[in-house]
Amino acid sequence: MKGARINAGRVQRNGQIEIISSTGNQLRWRPAATRLFRGQAVDSLGMTEDTRTELTELEGWIEKISYKDDETGFTIARLRVEGRRHPVTVTGSLISPLPGDAIRVRGEWVNHPRFGEQFKIHYYEPLVPVTVSGIEKYLGSGLIKGIGPVTAARIVGKFGKQSLDIIEKDIEQLLSVEGIGKKKLDAIRKSWQEQNAARSLTLFLQDYGVGASHAARIFRHYGGNSIRTLKENPYRLADDVFGIGFATADMIAEKLGFAKDSPLRAQAGILHVLNRLGESGHVYSPLESAVGKFEEALGIGRDILSREMERLAGEGKIVYEERIPGRGVYLADYYRAETEVASRIRALRDTPRALADIDSEKSVQRALDRLAISPADRQIEALKLAAREKILVITGGPGTGKTTIIRAVLEIFKKTGMRVMLAAPTGRAAKRMSEATGHEAATIHRLLEYSVQRGGFQRNRNNPLVCDILIVDEASMIDIFLMCNLLCALRDRAVLILVGDANQLPSVGAGNVLRDIIESAEIPVVELDEVFRQAGESTIIMNAHRIRQGVIPSPRPSDPAMDDFYFIEREDPAEVLKVILELVKCRLPARFGLDPVDDIQVLTPMNRGIVGTANLNLELQKLLNPAGREISRGARKFRLHDKVMQVRNNYDKEVFNGDIGRIAAINEEDQEVKVFFDGREIVYDYSELDEIVPAYAISVHKSQGSEYPAVVIPVLTQHYMLLQRNLIYTAVTRGKRLVVMIGTKKALAIAVSNRKTEERYTFLKERLRFG
Repeated sequence: MKGARINAGRVQRNGQIEIISSTGNQLRWRPAATRLFRGQAVDSLGMTEDTRTELTELEGWIEKISYKDDETGFTIARLRVEGRRHPVTVTGSLISPLPGDAIRVRGEWVNHPRFGEQFKIHYYEPLVPVTVSGIEKYLGSGLIKGIGPVTAARIVGKFGKQSLDIIEKDIEQLLSVEGIGKKKLDAIRKSWQEQNAARSLTLFLQDYGVGASHAARIFRHYGGNSIRTLKENPYRLADDVFGIGFATADMIAEKLGFAKDSPLRAQAGILHVLNRLGESGHVYSPLESAVGKFEEALGIGRDILSREMERLAGEGKIVYEERIPGRGVYLADYYRAETEVASRIRALRDTPRALADIDSEKSVQRALDRLAISPADRQIEALKLAAREKILVITGGPGTGKTTIIRAVLEIFKKTGMRVMLAAPTGRAAKRMSEATGHEAATIHRLLEYSVQRGGFQRNRNNPLVCDILIVDEASMIDIFLMCNLLCALRDRAVLILVGDANQLPSVGAGNVLRDIIESAEIPVVELDEVFRQAGESTIIMNAHRIRQGVIPSPRPSDPAMDDFYFIEREDPAEVLKVILELVKCRLPARFGLDPVDDIQVLTPMNRGIVGTANLNLELQKLLNPAGREISRGARKFRLHDKVMQVRNNYDKEVFNGDIGRIAAINEEDQEVKVFFDGREIVYDYSELDEIVPAYAISVHKSQGSEYPAVVIPVLTQHYMLLQRNLIYTAVTRGKRLVVMIGTKKALAIAVSNRKTEERYTFLKERLRFG
């Protein structure tokens, strides 16, 4: 097989041969790692232009890709070479390689101790396939949406060697191919144009050490303006493109010639650090601490930082709060959200209700009689306050009757004509709320009618919710931004009841809203502390309260055979991993009739390490879903039927950070993956797969607001930095039927005794107290 050199001119530039294709794409001899030395290109082995001629050259087409890392471009592939009976194994950095791609490579033969003879690529040149079989393989590789193997065979069968020219220059001719109509033709045209632009962007970014997966994200955001945008301000990447941080943007900027002390870099770095602090839960930062972090991150002097901070403040991008000791610095959006939350809570508290007060004594008793329940004193207190207060917080651990309170409140207001709405931060929590109360509940995002097309939440101050009473469950999960939007959508005369467990982990987003409201002492709070008899029979609930009180949890000694809480002692992380795999695959399904994927959730404190989420997911995927159709995204493999989790809020698709689903279909021709989330089918383009991760094991933080039939929790001293009481408490309270912990009692004791949670810098409590 012969590949056609992609034409026309070639120019010597920076020691690389630059080739301009017939389609206008810029292609090059690509060194695996290159630096300039006295005007010559020097690769990672110290070879210059003058020594390249000593390298071996091969030409062929990629028959199979055995491994591909989208982040780095490192590829292991089988190359079909003319004159050789068997394909050659080649390794090296390639740009978005696909089966069918024709390439010319220069490199050296090496002998791998395990896999034998391989060809190590130092430089390569993309070629356009010219044989019929090569073109068919190229088109059918999934490169172009709308063209799969069958359609590729039909195109090549009709146009032969002219197929690529037809697509490039006269694509309307494809309408004569069986199975291609106007709609499919439009999809093919769009995908072909995008592929050309994306390939050019990928080539551009490779010079700056940016992998193909990042290029795809950048192209998805900026489209055809990507290269121009990056040249003007590469720091925009850190804010605009999910998965690309300041470090990558800074590296590109440096190679594009931006000075280390440039105002653009200083401002971008300041905003980046404050954003990172927000992602860690902080609403503001003490000024001195912030400046220290700016210096550490940017390596530039305080005089420049001070000047650029003042400039950012003048532009309204950051705000100083003088009342905070030592002065606090906010990103403007965080400042507006926190001040608005405080203002709206005070307005709700101080404005009369929509309807006159009802007789709390009689209405509460009637509700209790209709529900046939015998409440505790604190529950009666909560119901009476709900009948007369404008804003109320009800908090308590598992089994203390929070759901019973919600049901009773609904009963109290059933015949008053007052319109009641129920909401929760996550889909699972909202579904659980609906099932427990028999009343429709929605996620907060859905309640506020978020719309990407129309630009944000449609329910707001100008278009408020049509309700008189709003009850929100799992309120500990609500961050400062979501609470701000929720409160702005409430009429001043509405009643707000927040229900949650203040002992759980705080929200994943910035703030500690529920705890700040409670500690402000400006809003009525009822803490439910009595565990009801039926709930008290659960060892899970008993141990949750032991943890909350600082007591080490333990199985029920009276009847261990019927227990729902187990602790398995193992010290070696490798042994802990082995036990987790045995439990999930065999022991728990056999003993308790649990489905190993749908019913059992592994929760771990960490992402790294042998029992961190990354490695656990690799091992559990191999065990529970070892074969089937799959696609790779960097080091991650997604297979049909995999359990996956959404890791960012996607308002357009209405799936949110922490939602768990199953892969239902992989469509290679359309480059789409379908995932079922609670009965809803969500379609992901291949370029969007950075939004989901395998979810056989997830972090404890990601489990907030969810419950699972069974949870398995590793607890080791290697997790020392994260061993906190509220983390263990949150993990244990996720299990409905069964909790199994594996690790050391020393690690468990460290966690239970550690009441000190990581401090979050918030000023909401003070704003509620003092305005």
